[in-house]
Amino acid sequence: MNYPRIYRIKQRFNTLKIHDIEREILEQLNLININSRIKLGMKIAVTAGSRGISNIASIIKTVCNVLKNYGAEPFIVPAMGSHGGATAEGQKNVLKKLGITEETMDVPIVSSMDVVEIGRTPNDIPVYMDKNAYNADGIVVINRVKPHTDFSGEIESGLMKMIAVGLGKAKGAVTMHSNGISKAILEAARVALEKAPIMFGLAILENSCDDTYMLKAVLPEAFEKEEKNLLKESKTIVPKIPADYLDALIVYEMGKMFSGTGMDTKVIGRMKIFGEMEPETPKINKIAVLNLSDSSYGNALGVGLADITTRKLVDKINYDITYANTIPTTYLERAKIPVISKDDRSAIELALKTIGNVKPEEAKLAIVKNTLSLEELYVSESLLKDINSNKYELIDENCIISFDNNGNLILDWE
Repeated sequence: MNYPRIYRIKQRFNTLKIHDIEREILEQLNLININSRIKLGMKIAVTAGSRGISNIASIIKTVCNVLKNYGAEPFIVPAMGSHGGATAEGQKNVLKKLGITEETMDVPIVSSMDVVEIGRTPNDIPVYMDKNAYNADGIVVINRVKPHTDFSGEIESGLMKMIAVGLGKAKGAVTMHSNGISKAILEAARVALEKAPIMFGLAILENSCDDTYMLKAVLPEAFEKEEKNLLKESKTIVPKIPADYLDALIVYEMGKMFSGTGMDTKVIGRMKIFGEMEPETPKINKIAVLNLSDSSYGNALGVGLADITTRKLVDKINYDITYANTIPTTYLERAKIPVISKDDRSAIELALKTIGNVKPEEAKLAIVKNTLSLEELYVSESLLKDINSNKYELIDENCIISFDNNGNLILDWE
């Protein structure tokens, strides 16, 4: 096959970041006078999710240290819905992979799938919460605010979702996904903010290079308002593919640490949720995903968003873990296995053969390392012409699509 000529480019992203995480957290907590809300001996649950958030271990440890300095007794609760195989030990293991252990945090980690029903929404949807967190003297909610991979709205992924889905454990996750997640999250979080002992939240924004861009401490009564504003800002800095149309997108590697859906739905322009509108852009004719990160531990949720995959990816799938994460969402399409190619070469050639009346060497093609790391990527000559020259710098114009003896794609990634 005549492959298109490709170029390695670097997108010009917002690279502003916080250099002193601990200092910024202390300043934020002082702004909301958190010391006045803490009493000696208070047992306070601090949430920890399953996402690969930059500096998350440092952020959580700093918050726990502040609470201890004020005389509280913090403990960490996994707040990740059905992730980790929907088991207490599995969720604790997810935190371990993020560097969050009892030894590194110097506080207990209390992992349980037990929940209590704390109320009902106006639509009579039950609201569940982690039993240990609900029975604590206080709850601190920590999460990144960003566009959600399942829907679009004024509130997407952030503090409110962490309350309604993350702290709801598997039972809460199933309930939210089964009742129109966008509206259900908002209504359930409002109930929880009224019923549960939530003390404050710490919202995290990341720049396009996945560095900590902003930290903001928020009191419970301001969660909804502040999160709407933070989401607007987040959407201006999230990384994107620098084109509205592609004939083919090659995703070198997918996995849970890159997105909750393995591949970010807003990046690839596909959600595959019945009743939800697909993103307007980008429009991509064929998507091939080549590998599953070892750090995803067999969880291949999101593989169904692609058209083509490889045998090596499929052989890495742990179906029990993947289905435990997929079924509670009710979005079964996302776990379906695409057309399987024997290797990377076959997958890429199949993608280029099935894009319609376009010669492979003229295809508008992009190759990304994953859907989280988009600062550097490879683009074909045809696609490069569509990209505003002010939005990137050319790193290497002498690139070729090549493979090793096993048919694995050979490319340099920073």
